[in-house]
Amino acid sequence: MKLASWNVNGLRACARNGFRTWFEGFKPDIVGLQEIKVRPDQLIDEGMNDLVEPPGYLALWNPAQKPGYSGTAIYTKLEPYDVRQGFASAYRALGLEPAPASALHGFSLSDFDAEGRVLIAEFKDWVFITAYFPNSQPERARINYKLGFCRAMWDLCDAYTKRGTHTVLCGDYNIAHREIDLKNPKCNVDNAGFLPEERAEMDEYLGRGYADVFRERVKDEPHHYSWWSYRSNARANNVGWRIDYHCVDRGLVGRVADAGIQPQVLGSDHCPVTLDLRA
Repeated sequence: MKLASWNVNGLRACARNGFRTWFEGFKPDIVGLQEIKVRPDQLIDEGMNDLVEPPGYLALWNPAQKPGYSGTAIYTKLEPYDVRQGFASAYRALGLEPAPASALHGFSLSDFDAEGRVLIAEFKDWVFITAYFPNSQPERARINYKLGFCRAMWDLCDAYTKRGTHTVLCGDYNIAHREIDLKNPKCNVDNAGFLPEERAEMDEYLGRGYADVFRERVKDEPHHYSWWSYRSNARANNVGWRIDYHCVDRGLVGRVADAGIQPQVLGSDHCPVTLDLRA
């Protein structure tokens, strides 16, 4: 089963710059998209109907309330489990009532859900979460919002795993966890995405029983990045950050066949990251 995650930094722009070629060539079973910056009706208005629901896929959408901002989507070949059958135990464990649909749109917490940052597809014994974590912004302007989002996400993952449901949390975490995960760590210690508070949140999450499967496979091998600034020819020089992840609960690690990054794929300032799971 081939899974993928990609911060497309505007699905319409990415579609004009190679998304379809990648999608048709890679043929993921499930892909989570972040920062789509569009609603399905806008895609229809602009003649991009093939992106609203690609042939052979079910499309799930969670656009932000603010136009042209944030938002997440999932394309899946697999049929999600209908939460009306009572599968959304994780939400109920947190005192929340799941929506009666095949996808859960966020945390049911209004402070976060308005920005369309979380979309969840539940399957029979596992859950696929695509998430666009907030940027903490210069001068830590949004650090409290970012940390609150992280903690809500960790708690949600725990609620699933404690009930025997495996979790795959993919997306743009907007955190480079370790020094090896960005080209110039020393000059970025006070910059958003590499702040001590953010890195500590990743420590907390992984310490709860989750695995950054790509890093565990490549160990201390450097120069693996998933985001590059548009400035200063950063991508050509591979001056980047690894801030896009697939993390899974420890119980699922044995089913991981491969995890990868596709820096050769253009179309966004991020590239796709992938995860292969054995059935």
